[in-house]
Amino acid sequence: MLIECYAQRLLNPFRGVVQIIRYGPAEAVSSDGLNWDIYVSNDELLQDLAPGTRVQTSDIRYGHWSQAAGLRRGPIYPSDDFLRMEAMGAVVFEHLLQVHDRLPFALRDRYELWLLDDGGQPLALLHSVFDEQELALEQQPVWRAGLAAREGFGSAALQRIEGGGERTAADYLSDYINRSAGTQPSAQWFVRQADGSGLGLQGIGLSEMFVGRRLEAAAFPVFFLAQTGHDAAHAELVADYLAWQAPWLLLLPDLEPATRRRLEVQARQQPFVVEQQYRLYPALADPAQIQAARVEAMLRRSQMQQEDGAGALSTFYIELNPAGGNYT
Repeated sequence: MLIECYAQRLLNPFRGVVQIIRYGPAEAVSSDGLNWDIYVSNDELLQDLAPGTRVQTSDIRYGHWSQAAGLRRGPIYPSDDFLRMEAMGAVVFEHLLQVHDRLPFALRDRYELWLLDDGGQPLALLHSVFDEQELALEQQPVWRAGLAAREGFGSAALQRIEGGGERTAADYLSDYINRSAGTQPSAQWFVRQADGSGLGLQGIGLSEMFVGRRLEAAAFPVFFLAQTGHDAAHAELVADYLAWQAPWLLLLPDLEPATRRRLEVQARQQPFVVEQQYRLYPALADPAQIQAARVEAMLRRSQMQQEDGAGALSTFYIELNPAGGNYT
């Protein structure tokens, strides 16, 4: 078995990029480049199964590692299965020690599931995987702005659209995008090529006429949410949402320097997120912008600690805590 190092986007909505080191059934994962969780699944359960069969396998938590705190081991069980899985985890851990400072890894999730608009064109990215065997057709073709956006995202355009009301900008945007998918929403898997074009595969609620089609790169929204086809107010709402997503969008490779510079300015509005993500930015157009955001995050955190003695962050930042759960 080979040790693989790659990155995969966290989607629906886009909320970052996870770094992955994989050795067979063992994975080390990190969403900030500092904190790594190591898990090993029991691949013995997959033997003798027909190709494509999906089963829920048990796993063990080998441990959590950061350069500052070292390795904190997970529970240890007296069994042959555990010893075999632990050996796999040890291989990943040893490789992690060698490559943790060579981030970010290259994105590898080239299979993409897109919610389609009522004309059959890509509207919003729902999911992505790196292996064709992982294509899922069971999920609902629904796009979400995300729980964090319900608390942190706002837009003046909403007042002009609704004239008030109790819905958050995130809830309204979610409803609007899903309405744009038509009364019978559909989604399609595409495999993206090196030139950015996409070959259409199977889908959810999809017309057979779309299977096998090829769309040019320009058909796929760069920031995973269509910015065209809206009236002025809704176009502003979408633009405001993407501006709010700027600290995460900076994780994307191959951005034009002018685009990256604009996103860096917008990202200054969320210094805590920049502080968490900046180690994984593949490039900087204006390093001073990122440094200023980091300094602001440090000053705000110090002020919060002085005010309440605990340094507790809002639920928005808790949701983004990279050490708070498993990624599979």
